[in-house]
Amino acid sequence: MLHINSASIEKMESRYQANLFNTISGYKSANLIGTADKSGNTNLAIFNSVVHIGANPPSLGFILRPTTVERHTYENIKETGFYTINHVHESFIEKAHQTSAKYEKNVSEFEACGFEEEYLNKFRAPFVKESKIKIGLQFEEEHLIQSNDTILVVGKVLNAYLDEKLIAVDGSVDLTEAGTVTISGLYEYLKPVKLKKFQYAKP
Repeated sequence: MLHINSASIEKMESRYQANLFNTISGYKSANLIGTADKSGNTNLAIFNSVVHIGANPPSLGFILRPTTVERHTYENIKETGFYTINHVHESFIEKAHQTSAKYEKNVSEFEACGFEEEYLNKFRAPFVKESKIKIGLQFEEEHLIQSNDTILVVGKVLNAYLDEKLIAVDGSVDLTEAGTVTISGLYEYLKPVKLKKFQYAKP
């Protein structure tokens, strides 16, 4: 078995190191985050770092890379306080991945990448119409991770939209049935296979 230590990490080529440590942590979520600025100009970007923060109140977080360059998603969230998280499905992974390209601020990835904006119940941020599971959030707080200048953005869930058939009796969502995909690293998309569902574990 290969042993990777701090000395060998320091000698790695930068792109090789980025790929290694973007995949070694395991599978990650695939989500499109939709935002709009105060003038209504929209933005859509793929993120592989959306995580569950808590269920009561329902909160989600995502990691934002350092703001040493323009981060349109972050700027719009701070400007309006609202954003959407939309699951990525197999039918549109190519278009979803294309949103990671560095478009100018005046270019909407919705239009450039072929997605349809959807505004539901007067929520201020655009949802992705093609997504089967979509969540509307309000910005709550942010935390600077000082070791690498990334930011954990935390939002409170205000709305969620999905087919009722995807929700089990116990409240859990069947992501396999929804066709939600996952990401390995930065560029590889996979479709999960359900293995087994257990009961709540007790001693």
